[in-house]
Amino acid sequence: MAEYIAAIDLGGTKILTALFNNKNEIIARAKTPTETGKGEESLIKDIVFTVNEVIKTAGIAVADLKAITMGVPGTVNPHTGLIGVAPNLGITNFNIKDALSEYFSDIPVFIENDVNIAGLGIKKFEFDDEVKDMLVVFVGTGIGGALFFGGNLYRGAGNFAGEIGHMKVSPTGKFSGTKGKDSFETIASRTAVVEAITNDIKEGKNSVLSKYVESGKRIKSKALANAVEDKDKVVVKHLKASCNTIGTVLGSLTTLLNLDTIVLGGGVIEAMGDYMLPKIESAFNDAVIADAGKCVKIRVTKLGDDAPLYGGIALTEELM
Repeated sequence: MAEYIAAIDLGGTKILTALFNNKNEIIARAKTPTETGKGEESLIKDIVFTVNEVIKTAGIAVADLKAITMGVPGTVNPHTGLIGVAPNLGITNFNIKDALSEYFSDIPVFIENDVNIAGLGIKKFEFDDEVKDMLVVFVGTGIGGALFFGGNLYRGAGNFAGEIGHMKVSPTGKFSGTKGKDSFETIASRTAVVEAITNDIKEGKNSVLSKYVESGKRIKSKALANAVEDKDKVVVKHLKASCNTIGTVLGSLTTLLNLDTIVLGGGVIEAMGDYMLPKIESAFNDAVIADAGKCVKIRVTKLGDDAPLYGGIALTEELM
């Protein structure tokens, strides 16, 4: 009897796949870089590679899979598997479910937005399905969100709800020195923070990250965290600006929605949650209406990068 779930987290920088047994335990993992710009077929082959790797590691057969699940950073129709747009992957109007099904024809394939599926994992495995009105926000390459009302994932009329990163938060495009950027993620994501830091370094400001800029090496969340520990003024300045933006946006949304729970995740938060959370909470308290703010608990997910993987279990339960 098929009892395993292969859960894929398709990110802007990596493809991470885990294999779950029927006790909801991860028994195998596989990871490969996301090679954007090589086309959709190349991307599918890399995804298939990771699935085959976890199957091989666990010593099972493809027929032992109950389902394959995947979180995608973009607008997704979970019923058809059509990706409307996934900016960080360079994909538009592509049915990734159909493409995967060509390789795994007898296995159900379930697709969902990456933060939606992470939220499902958080709701099931961190809150025992008891959370009511929750906003999940992941800060990384971009910024994504998931909304839950009455304990249920809210997908919206066209399955596009939760795209918090594309909210316009600066009508003038001059917020926090972002030089024309105006959306939440172009101001406060890791990509935005790194761009601002890089610009300062190129303008001659001293930073421990100068070696990254000079060599062209990508600045990851861990490097930002190390720079914070070194009290790097350039890095601290831009991370504080990011925290202020995040807290302000979350406070405004809480005033609108009267949420009871906000959960933060993503690479930046995982690397620096202890540093960022108090600053986010301070900006949140400045922005939110007091009575609404009293109802909210803000926390960092304990599942970390595994949240969208565990969400695959919840998504399978919903859609099978």
